[in-house]
Amino acid sequence: MFDPSLFGRLSFTHAEPTQGRLPPGRHHLGLADERDAVLFVPPGLDDDAPVALFVMFHGAGGFPEKVLPFIEEHAQQHKFLVLAPHSTYPTWDIVIGGNGPDLERLREALMQVSSRYRIDPGRLAFAGFSDGASYALSIGVTNGDIVSHVIAFSGGFMSIFMQEGAPKVFIAHGLVDEQLPIETSGRANATRLRSAGYDVQYIEFNGLHVVHPPIVSMAIEFFLK
Repeated sequence: MFDPSLFGRLSFTHAEPTQGRLPPGRHHLGLADERDAVLFVPPGLDDDAPVALFVMFHGAGGFPEKVLPFIEEHAQQHKFLVLAPHSTYPTWDIVIGGNGPDLERLREALMQVSSRYRIDPGRLAFAGFSDGASYALSIGVTNGDIVSHVIAFSGGFMSIFMQEGAPKVFIAHGLVDEQLPIETSGRANATRLRSAGYDVQYIEFNGLHVVHPPIVSMAIEFFLK
């Protein structure tokens, strides 16, 4: 029998925290000596209520600190956690050849976060930009029983062998994207997911292959409403 992780399935379950919370700010999780995941904790989290978690995957050649600034101000305003993993290689494993070390590191990161915070299962998003958006779409739809929302900023493709749950999906793509043409990426992905019965909010903006701050604001509203 095949290992479900080969198809992108995460062996993660929500659990009650067993460790203390971290102070506000950015924290490396210690998953690796280099290319470590970063958790951003906003000030003023409610000690008793479950907390929303927004997982943000960087683009090819990127790193957590490159994408965190787009999300942190929203996390501070709306009081949710931001987890920014770092790909093991220059981009995510599914882009190179299939699910592997990035999935395992993601599981470890989620376990660490849930050991300190009670995560709201109705507010757990997988999001990303470019290759990170492709990863979010692929892993999010595969693990829709764990993830409540999937958010793709200018993603390219989806690699899906198993579909679980019914996460809400937000896809945004630039009309003049010079790297991933909108017809074969954003529009194609939205059409495919809608045809499969997913609740998809699809946005096109007049721009290139970038993280567009007004679109991020729309995605955060979609995540939290």
